[in-house]
Amino acid sequence: MKYVIVIPDGASDEPHESLGGRTALQAASLPTMDQISRQGLLGRSRNVPDRFLPGSDVATLCLFGYDPELYYTGRAPLEAAAMGISLGPHDWAVRCNLISVRDGRMHDFTAGHISSPEGFQLVQAIQDALGTEQVEFFPGVSYRNLMVYRGHPAEVVFDSTTKTTPPHDVPDQPAEDHRPRGAGSRLLDDLMRSSERILEAHSVNHARRAAGKTEATTIWLWGQGQAPAMPSFKELHGLDGAIISAVDLVRGVGVLAGWERIDVPGATGYLDTDYAAKGRYAIEALKTHDIVCVHVEAPDEASHEGRGDAKVEALQRIDQEIVAPVLAALSTYAEWRILISPDHSTLLRTKAHDRAPVPWAMAGTGLSSASSGKPYDEASAQAAGGPFFEQGHELMQLFLGR
Repeated sequence: MKYVIVIPDGASDEPHESLGGRTALQAASLPTMDQISRQGLLGRSRNVPDRFLPGSDVATLCLFGYDPELYYTGRAPLEAAAMGISLGPHDWAVRCNLISVRDGRMHDFTAGHISSPEGFQLVQAIQDALGTEQVEFFPGVSYRNLMVYRGHPAEVVFDSTTKTTPPHDVPDQPAEDHRPRGAGSRLLDDLMRSSERILEAHSVNHARRAAGKTEATTIWLWGQGQAPAMPSFKELHGLDGAIISAVDLVRGVGVLAGWERIDVPGATGYLDTDYAAKGRYAIEALKTHDIVCVHVEAPDEASHEGRGDAKVEALQRIDQEIVAPVLAALSTYAEWRILISPDHSTLLRTKAHDRAPVPWAMAGTGLSSASSGKPYDEASAQAAGGPFFEQGHELMQLFLGR
C-alpha cells in the first residue's frame, strides 16, 4: 500500500466577507480535492487539545498519529531536530523570530518576510554580541530561527511556569503585553531588548529601510522546550516515510518520526513556493517510500496577512499542481490511499490560529463504498456525518486501515 498525506496548512476557516460569506475552501475551485471527498470519506478531527495553544507543532504531531499529551515538549525542539541541532538532557531550544514592532505594536511577525541571507547576517550578529557558552543563536529560514540554552543538571532555568507568546497570534497588539513571564523570563526578555540596538545599527536594516522594506526591529523568543522522546513511525506502523516541507517545524516532526527529509528547490514556506516542484518530488518519493507527506504553508501565511484572495489562490494551486498529479501517480499502484487535511484552522478574521475541528477527506483502496458525495469544505464535512475524531491523533489509524 502507498500512502500520501497533503497538508494545506491553516486552510480551514470560517465564512469571511471578503469571500462573499464563504470560506476559502468553499470559494476556491478544487476539483481534485472535491473528487477525493465525494468518492471517499469526509470527516473532521480536533488536532489541538484544549490545554494547548493552537499551532502547527501540536497539530502536526496529531496528524502524524502522535498523541501530544505524551510527546509534545514545545515547538522549538521540533525545529531543532530539522536543523540538525543536538539537544542534551538539560538543554532548552527556544524559537527566535525576527520581527518588526512599530509604535509599540506587533507590526509584522515575519519582518517583512525577510530573506534567509539577510536573516543569517542578523542572527550571526546577535550571536556575536549576545552568544555565550550557554546561549547560542542558530540562523534558520527567513524570519524563523532558534536559540538554544545549554543547561546544567544543578540548575533549572525554565519550567512549566515559563510562558511565552507566539508572535503570529497577537497581530497589531501591544508587544509589551505579551513578553515572557515566569521562570527564565528575565533572561529571555533581556536578550530580546538587547537585540534591538544590534538590529537597529545593522547594515541589513539600513538597506531595508532605504528600500522601503519592513525592518527587523527585535528578536522574539517563544516556543521553548526540551528534546522529546518519540518512537519512530516505522516502530509504530512498520512503514518508511518521507516529509516534504519548507518549514523546519514540520520537517522536525518528520525527522523525529524517522522519516526522510526531502528538500525541494524553490520551496519557500510562503505564497511564492514552487507548488509543482513539490508535486514532482512527492511522486518520485513514492517510488522508494511507503508514506509521503507534502506540507504547504501558503494558505496559513495568507490567513495571517488577512488576504482571502491569496488563500483561495494558494488552495487552487495546491489542488492543481500537487493533489491532481499526485493522485494520478498514486492510481498507478495496486493499493493506495490519500488524505487531505489541514493541521489547524487559521482565520482571516483574526489573522491567527484557531483550535476548531478541521475537515479531512481520504480516498483510495477499501474506501470507495463509503463515498460521502459531498465537496471538500468545512460545512460539508460537518453535514456529512462522517467520522469525527475528538482525539485527532486517532485519524492515522483509520487512514492506515489499522
